[in-house]
Amino acid sequence: MSLEHPFEPVFDKNSSILILGTFPSIKSREYGFYYGHPQNRFWKILACVTRALQPHTIEGKKRLLLKNRIALWDVLRSCDIKGSRDHAIQNPVPVDLSSLLACTNITHIFANGNKTFQMLNKYYDIKVQQKTTKLPSTSAANARYKFEELVSSWQCVAQAIVHSKSCSAYARRCDANN
Repeated sequence: MSLEHPFEPVFDKNSSILILGTFPSIKSREYGFYYGHPQNRFWKILACVTRALQPHTIEGKKRLLLKNRIALWDVLRSCDIKGSRDHAIQNPVPVDLSSLLACTNITHIFANGNKTFQMLNKYYDIKVQQKTTKLPSTSAANARYKFEELVSSWQCVAQAIVHSKSCSAYARRCDANN
């Protein structure tokens, strides 16, 4: 069954980090926001690496993202999919990342899982690929990774946040001196 992506990307002009998934699961579509399946570990992991309380509302999740300069989107605009598993995706149509990249200061892109990373390599130019780090999927289907291992792997997001904030502070000091 062909489905259109139901959510807008989350970002603002200060976003310097982009986390991409593939396509929302059935539970996420029912919930009305990214990573809405209660067993997906995305929000718990992101709270750990940003040293924040885990958000439980859509607005709280958006605040967590934007406070940490994180944009969130998926690589597919539409696809045929039965169920929620990435391996069931057929006839994928990629989103146009250029509009988001043009109005933000994205310096780091993180692919949440192998399928996302594969699609980035297939559909996007080398500039996007060079900025991309593949992370283990936060999906409960990725049972071989324990929670602590995922948090450890996702620490590079925390490092990118620190880097983006220090670069932003440096740019503000430079602007103030000119």
